[in-house]
Amino acid sequence: MLKVLKIVGAAGCLMLSVAFAFQEEPEPENDPRKIDVVVIDAGHGGHDIGTRGRVARESRTTLKIAQALGRKIKAEMPEVKVLYTRTSDVFVDLADRSAFANRNKADLFVSIHCNYAPGSSRVHGTETYVMGLHKTEGNLEVAKRENSVILQEANYKQKYKGFDPDSPLAHIMLANYQSAFLTSSLRYADHVEHQFQTITQRASRGVKQAGFLVLWRTTMPSVLVETGFLSNPTEEAYLNSDRGQDEVAESLYAAFKQYKREMERY
Repeated sequence: MLKVLKIVGAAGCLMLSVAFAFQEEPEPENDPRKIDVVVIDAGHGGHDIGTRGRVARESRTTLKIAQALGRKIKAEMPEVKVLYTRTSDVFVDLADRSAFANRNKADLFVSIHCNYAPGSSRVHGTETYVMGLHKTEGNLEVAKRENSVILQEANYKQKYKGFDPDSPLAHIMLANYQSAFLTSSLRYADHVEHQFQTITQRASRGVKQAGFLVLWRTTMPSVLVETGFLSNPTEEAYLNSDRGQDEVAESLYAAFKQYKREMERY
């Protein structure tokens, strides 16, 4: 009888460990006081061009901004390790982007995107997202658009455990993740939007929450930045220009500098 109980107990422990492994909850930050590894993610890429304006393609614009941001960090903070999820116009699965950040023990993950407003050429401004519940239908639509990228990935149903990018309920369920890093993510997001207003002199649409697959499994503070609307001709021209890309990158860098200083103070 005792032998049977031991076997049952061992089996129960094994099932519990498997269950926790399956949930893949974020692990605690290695050392939140030290910010020395940053992963910069240029949204979309390759056959996935993302949104587009009359001339600009999101995948190319985000890559230029990402590389400009990386150069600024390297030049001013040589002690910080800067890594990119892609350095050319190639397609990278969303799951591989977060896995890359986790594998390299990043202290911050910044995913750079361009926005789009269907049926309107007047909507403008920047938005920075963290993982969380959708407060408005607009937030949900942004998340659904960004997450629909997985439809271009092989075996996406198995990779994302049956996630349906068209289901509002599926997106709400994603809000259970990243909760361990929400405060730090919000801190950097706030700095980003403030610097956009200060440096680029453009309208900020604020810090928002929504369920993004690219942020889902990252085990560090993470944000998704919508740098402007390619559906707006004025913003498209700005984001497609050297000046615009440099100013956006400078804003992200200034926000990072402030965030790093604050986090390492504690």
